[in-house]
Amino acid sequence: MSLQGSRAKTTTTILKMIFFLKSLPRSVHDQEHYHDPVAETEGVENKIGTDGKCTLLTVWRKSLLISCNGFTVINSCGDLVYRVDNYIDRPEELILMDGSGKSILTMRRRKVTTAQEPNYQRIWCVRKNTNHNALAYVFRGSSDKRPSFVIEGSYTHRSCKVLDGSRKVLAEIKRKEAIVGGVSYGVEVFVLNVEPGFDPGFAMGLVLILDQIFS
Repeated sequence: MSLQGSRAKTTTTILKMIFFLKSLPRSVHDQEHYHDPVAETEGVENKIGTDGKCTLLTVWRKSLLISCNGFTVINSCGDLVYRVDNYIDRPEELILMDGSGKSILTMRRRKVTTAQEPNYQRIWCVRKNTNHNALAYVFRGSSDKRPSFVIEGSYTHRSCKVLDGSRKVLAEIKRKEAIVGGVSYGVEVFVLNVEPGFDPGFAMGLVLILDQIFS
């Protein structure tokens, strides 16, 4: 999927496909107060990690529900911390939930035109990169020219990193190996290591978007 990363300078209407992330603090079963899934996510990269320790998550590319596709994420203590349940393979909207089913982030694939593009300055946008070694760029708004984060490596091989503007690693995806014997679990089970100060929920949201782009 080709995602164009910058605003066109001509008057030609160009179609762009961008993944938007927003926080949505509601139960996925509560439709009474449903909001537009494209909205702001403020300060998500600075919410967790005050204890100075990395967050180590095991990500299973499988829903707990038999009839769904999705993800199941557990922490180092074996607790269910995140889940994703989709009834179709490539939905227009992805909802990241905590272990109890409460929505944390909504990711939506949205097509907009440069001629009629609304003000998405405060929305997190992820755009696929096709020119360099980077997999994707993460912007604070759809019109921002400088990315806040860059994702490099290979999601297909479950080996990639999220870096900030100073090239500091904020999160890393790695293959999971058995403690005894070094047996690999393949690409369906992998590790997400999140550095202190970077929100694990936001990092998991980026994983979901990478999965939609590269799987």
